[in-house]
Amino acid sequence: MKEVRGAVVVAESFATRAHAMLRPVLINGIAAPAWLDCGTPRAVFSFTVTDGKITAIDILADPDLLGQLDIAVLGD
Repeated sequence: MKEVRGAVVVAESFATRAHAMLRPVLINGIAAPAWLDCGTPRAVFSFTVTDGKITAIDILADPDLLGQLDIAVLGD
């Protein structure tokens, strides 16, 4: 996945996709968004917040690593 930098560019890249594809989950008991495909997590997201602003977004999409996490989909 390509690295994206800058508040406006990051916001634009998520604006069109995030609404439809991200679902709230608990990852090892911690709230986070995840992309699910037919109920299967394909990617999970973590946010670094500094002084009330998101300063980094990390995306984990490695199937082997995702399989090691305890992921519970919320609202199901």
